[in-house]
Order: sequence, then C-alpha cells, then structure tokens
Amino acid sequence: MSMAAQQTPPGECPQCWQHAHDKSVHRRLKPREDCPQCVDHMRNGCPYLVPKRSSGWW
Repeated sequence: MSMAAQQTPPGECPQCWQHAHDKSVHRRLKPREDCPQCVDHMRNGCPYLVPKRSSGWW
C-alpha cells in the first residue's frame, strides 16, 4: 500500500507530507542529491496555504 494514497492531515503542507511519507518521491535522486522542492521549502517556506485543524467547539 502506497503512502501517497493517504490524505494530508489538517495543518500539514501537502508537499511536505508527501515528501516525508512517500519514499517513491525521492527515488529518482542520485545518492547525496538534494530534492529541489525540499530545498526550496527549506529556504522559502511552504507555498501552500495550510488549512488549520478544525476546532471542536463550534
């Protein structure tokens, strides 16, 4: 079963979640090669508007 099939939990960046939990994303990289999308995230932050966790009181 692939981790990519899982939905991104609330409060998580979809790209960060996929890159952290789906090993196939980085398989095409050579040994010690950095993922360009991950490096961009580290330098510039997440480009996604991350949904906040739903509050249970309303």
